[in-house]
Amino acid sequence: MYGALWRILPGPIWVRIVILLVLLAAVLFALVEWVFPWVDQFVAPRDVTVTK
Repeated sequence: MYGALWRILPGPIWVRIVILLVLLAAVLFALVEWVFPWVDQFVAPRDVTVTK
């Protein structure tokens, strides 16, 4: 999969690396902004107690 992604990106190596970094940043942004908050409502423990 990663080899195919690398082959379809245009330009020299440094342009491919920049494109991949931008794509990675966009995916991480989407996860933090939309996916993780949505999943949090299903998996977050609401009653947490810490005892010694």
